Amino acid sequence: MPKLNDSLELPCGVILPNRLLKSAMTEGLANTNDQATLRLSTLYRRWAQGGTGTLITGNVMVDRRFLERPGNVVIDGNGGEAALQDWAKAGTSANNQLWMQINHPGRQCQRQVSARPLAPSDVGIDLVGMFGRPMPMTEIDIRHTINRYAKVAATAKATGFTGVQIHAAHGYLISQFLSPLANIRSDQWGGSLENRARFLLETVAAVRAAVGDRFAISVKLNSADFSKGGFSHEDSLQVAQWLSDAGIDLLEVSGGTYEKLALMGDKSEDTSAESSQHREAYFLKYAEGIRNVTKIPLAITGGFRSLATMQHALDSGAMDVVGLGRPLCSQADVHPLLNGEQTSLPNWEKELRLGPGWLGPQSSNQKIRTLNFGAATQWYYRQIIDLAEGREPNTHTAVLRVMLKHMIAERRMAMNRVKLLTQG
Repeated sequence: MPKLNDSLELPCGVILPNRLLKSAMTEGLANTNDQATLRLSTLYRRWAQGGTGTLITGNVMVDRRFLERPGNVVIDGNGGEAALQDWAKAGTSANNQLWMQINHPGRQCQRQVSARPLAPSDVGIDLVGMFGRPMPMTEIDIRHTINRYAKVAATAKATGFTGVQIHAAHGYLISQFLSPLANIRSDQWGGSLENRARFLLETVAAVRAAVGDRFAISVKLNSADFSKGGFSHEDSLQVAQWLSDAGIDLLEVSGGTYEKLALMGDKSEDTSAESSQHREAYFLKYAEGIRNVTKIPLAITGGFRSLATMQHALDSGAMDVVGLGRPLCSQADVHPLLNGEQTSLPNWEKELRLGPGWLGPQSSNQKIRTLNFGAATQWYYRQIIDLAEGREPNTHTAVLRVMLKHMIAERRMAMNRVKLLTQG
């Protein structure tokens, strides 16, 4: 059975130096021109030198009009190639892999960025007024967007990144196309699963044509959306088979959307016979199903903290790579874990809860979960900023203070960006 320190050769010939993968986490560290910065280079050099074999960047967006959040890096005719080269050099400084995650938010575009985002259909998100109602994409919009993914992938390769990941999970644009709740189209892009998966599969084909056969392509896919009537695990199994046929090199399995926060271990809508809610490896049982239908190398992200659970997951044969996210925000160096000197990574989740009092006694559990998800996410953003600015992460900052500070900074960033784009 593989150990964490073992390498892994992917179908394209790329070799991962070990079985640890830093899953994508949005950084918010671009400048007002949506370009990479020195802070990103500093951050990824620390993670590279810390020993994680494969690093996946946070969202690099394909369209400057639509961002996941202010501070996203965008590749859309806005220059910044030299900064991308610096980022890639820093992020591969330990002879590790650095893959650029390519994304489009679809309807999950914050209102402060765009009040009328593009999406498969005119189906909005009911989430505390954060997002505007989307406009359905035309055939031209769809074709142009697929081409954008390919152009960004080509730029990633040209500037020194060693692979790309196409984000098809967590309710972003491709995930929206896959979902029968978000995609109510009646043309070739909607209806049957084959039609709903068309955008993803054509994007994979366009990216492969742009980067060639010897460049790593990963896809991040939901095991399920955990919403009644949404993208199901059975859908995921079929899409995984199609992705295998399409020749991808690594499938990262996750789950949920902003509305159903399974990506945070909350699968309250999961009615399957055996819930994995109390297990560290949130999505391991879903990966077992995917493993039965395809031999694509699999990475699982979500909940891993202990060395024993990581090794057990690898021993199960259901997965090949352990995905880590939040633990790497407060501990960039994983050499002690790889050497067996450390048995568990940091876990701050229990300390990062505001509770129902902040929303009043009539608040729904969903609103409370959303509030806690947002507060914890913003707390981890601060740890990322500490790493990016050369400091040790401050894990003692109160979550409410961090949340307020972050909201103010994010709003200021959005206003400065809008002002620059307007003047331009």
